Amino acid sequence: MIDVTIANFEEEVVAASMTLPVLIDFWAPWCGPCKSLGPVLEKVEVEYGGRFKLVKIDSDQEQQLGAAFGIRSIPTCILMMNGQPVDGFTGALTEGKVKEFLDKHVPPAEALPEEELQLEAEPDPATDPEGALEKLQHAIATDPADDNARFDYVKLLLQLGRSDDAKVAFAPVIARRSVVRRFDALQRWMDAIDFVAAGAGSTGAEAQFDAKIATNKRDFQARFDKARFLMNDQRWLEALDELLEILMRDKAWSDDLARKTYIAVLDIMEAPKPKVADGQIPPEDPEVARYRRRLSSVILS
Repeated sequence: MIDVTIANFEEEVVAASMTLPVLIDFWAPWCGPCKSLGPVLEKVEVEYGGRFKLVKIDSDQEQQLGAAFGIRSIPTCILMMNGQPVDGFTGALTEGKVKEFLDKHVPPAEALPEEELQLEAEPDPATDPEGALEKLQHAIATDPADDNARFDYVKLLLQLGRSDDAKVAFAPVIARRSVVRRFDALQRWMDAIDFVAAGAGSTGAEAQFDAKIATNKRDFQARFDKARFLMNDQRWLEALDELLEILMRDKAWSDDLARKTYIAVLDIMEAPKPKVADGQIPPEDPEVARYRRRLSSVILS
């Protein structure tokens, strides 16, 4: 277990969570339940053999970090993946409950050789989009609950400009967008496409957004509309830059709309992450990692 402070948070938590899940234990020396939970977490970390990283933050000494995560009671554990909090729990859970919590998120102990061979034979969406679509469509038909396959299928349809087909494929899971973050990302992309189709994509639209922003740099609606315009064009980094301009000026603008859309764009940009033999998550795209760090810096500032 590693002690984390504001000084090493970026390296030990944000950067580390890009390659494997990081479980943060918010605790304090005076907290009785914390003393019960700590040894349980350390035991589980050893048993899981590097499938996740355990760190601890003294909530008394690191109040800025506690406030950033909205910690109201301790012990509280937050699980970070790809630079973002994805789940958590409060209180001194039993070893079994801790494992049950982790098993929902951490990679499996090992990947079967058959799975690896199958993944190696996957069609490349960049060079064989139709083959990749056929493979993903078959995966969904075989297992409609395969969220990863459905996400990749809808995403590829949108990348190819087949938004109507994407909406049909997305319909069975649309009600789950509030609990599956990547589904929410797809919906926000489709909303941007609809926004442009409704008239925001007319000739000179981008120049009109720029003119409004030049007149008033705090015209957040114009910035957000421009970001949606850029999302429609799949100009992801430019969209992130525009959203970041909003966040640097008003982190909570419009009920957190800019931050939620920023995270959605990062989720869309990420390439599918295949399983590997040792159960580790492959390194993510360096641009995605860079923009996750920029978001963390703004939120914690």
